Amino acid sequence: MADGISIAFEPLDSAKGQDPGDLVLFVGEDLALSERAAEIAGGAASDLVARAAGVERFKGKANAAFTVTAPAGLSAERLIVVGVGPEKDRGKLDWATLGGVTAGKLNGRRATVVLDLATGAPSAEQAAEFSLGLRLRGYKFDRYKSKKAEGEETGATRVTVLTAEAGGMKKPLRAAEAVAEGVITARELVNEPPNVLDPEEFARRTEALEKLGVSVEILDEKALRKIGMRALLAVAQGSAKEARVVIMRWNGGDDASEAPIAFVGKGVCFDSGGISIKGSGGMEDMKGDMAGAACVVGLMQALAQRKARVNALGAIGIVENMPDGKAQRPGDIVTSLSGQTIEIINTDAEGRLVLADVLWHVQQEYKPKFMIDLATLTGAVMVALGQEFAGMFTTSDELAERLTAAGEATGEKVWRMPLSPGFDKLIDSKFADMKNTGGRHGGSATAAQFIKRFVNDVPWVHLDIAGVGMNAPSSEISRSWGSGWGVRLLDRMVRDHYER
Repeated sequence: MADGISIAFEPLDSAKGQDPGDLVLFVGEDLALSERAAEIAGGAASDLVARAAGVERFKGKANAAFTVTAPAGLSAERLIVVGVGPEKDRGKLDWATLGGVTAGKLNGRRATVVLDLATGAPSAEQAAEFSLGLRLRGYKFDRYKSKKAEGEETGATRVTVLTAEAGGMKKPLRAAEAVAEGVITARELVNEPPNVLDPEEFARRTEALEKLGVSVEILDEKALRKIGMRALLAVAQGSAKEARVVIMRWNGGDDASEAPIAFVGKGVCFDSGGISIKGSGGMEDMKGDMAGAACVVGLMQALAQRKARVNALGAIGIVENMPDGKAQRPGDIVTSLSGQTIEIINTDAEGRLVLADVLWHVQQEYKPKFMIDLATLTGAVMVALGQEFAGMFTTSDELAERLTAAGEATGEKVWRMPLSPGFDKLIDSKFADMKNTGGRHGGSATAAQFIKRFVNDVPWVHLDIAGVGMNAPSSEISRSWGSGWGVRLLDRMVRDHYER
C-alpha cells in the first residue's frame, strides 16, 4: 500500500463479474469495449457507454473521462469510462498518466479496473506503469491537519486491477512499486516543515535505507571540519542547526569494486538567504530548498528496493542558511575543500557552495564514472524554462542525450542550457579565485559555471530543478507541493543504460 491506495492485480479471465463499487472501463475514439470488458460489465454496458458518451460529448480522447452514477443494468455503484485516444497513437500512450487519471476518479472508494482494450491487452510493463500512476496520484500529505475538509474521503482507495498479464507482473510490478515508494519518500521530505526536518533529522531519516542494503555514512560537523568542507560549513555557520553530509552507497553490480555512478543533492532545509536575506513574501517555500537532496534519497531507495544491478552512490549536503551574528557576510572569503578560494558576494547564493565541497569530495574519494547533481539553485532558470523543464548543464553529450530521452519517457523533462568560458569571466573575483555570483544576467548559467570548477574531468551534469522540485504544478500523477521530481527520470536513465 502506498499512502491512501491499495492495489491488487488479478487475471482478467478469472473475473466472473465486478463487486459493487466503481467499475472502470477503457475505450478509444470508437467507444468500443474489449470483448472481455463487455462480459465483465454486463450486457447493458456497451449501449450505456455509447449513450452516455453522447450526452457527455465524450470522444474517447486520451486521459479524458466521465462517470455514470447508478448505471442502469449494471451492478456497479458508478461506471467510470476513461479514454485512451485513437489506435494510431496507442504506442505513445502514457500509462502512468492514465493510472493517475483513474485514481483521480476514485477518492476513497472500492473499484474494479478492467485494464483491457478493444485493440488488445496492455503488456505487463504497461500495466505496471499504470499502477505507478495510481500510487502517485493517491499520495497525500495531510498529517498536520487535525480536521479533514467537508466531503473529503478519509479511507484508502481499494483497487482491483483485472489484466491479462497478471501472471507475469511480479518483476515489473516490483520495480514500479520501488519507484513509487522512492518518489513518495522524496515528496515526504520536501513537504515536511523546516522545524521538523532540520539537517540532523534529515540525515537520521536516511538511515532507513540501511534496511534495503544501502550503506549510509553520516558526517557531522566535526568530521566535515576534519575533511575540510569549509565552503559548506560557511553556509551553515549562521544556524543553530549543525550541518550534515550523508554518503549512501548501493552496490548492486556484479563487481562491488567497480566505480559507481554518483548523484549529488543540495539539501538546504531552510533558506532565509542569510545576511542577504530574502523578502518575506513566499519565504515559507524555502523549506523546499532541499528538493535535490530529497530526490537523491528517493532514487537510492528506488534502486535498492528494486535491486538494481548497478553500483550507485548518493551524496547530499544538508544545511540551514540563517542570518545569525555568526553567519558569513558579503565580502567574506572562504576556502573550499578543493583549495580554491571563493569571495562571498551574496549569501543567498549558498547552494553552489554546498555542492562545490560535496562534488569535490565525491570525485576525489570515490572516483565515479560520472556525477549528476540536482539543486533548486536559481530563480533564473524559472524565468528561462518556467515549470515545464529542469535546466540541464553538462560536460557530456552522451549524458545529455540519455537524460533527455529519459525525460521524454517519464515526463520529467530537461532542457540543455549553455556552459561557456564567457560565463567564467563573470565569476572571476578581484580578491579570490572566484566569486559566488556573476550578477543578474545569466544567473543559472553562471551558477552552473561556478559548480563546473569543482568537477575536474569527471563527466558531469547539473540539473537546476528550482521550477519543478517544489511548489510544482499539479499533474495527473501529482497533487503534491513537493513533486518528488527526478526520481523517475534518473531511475529510467539508470535502467536503460547502466544496469547489467
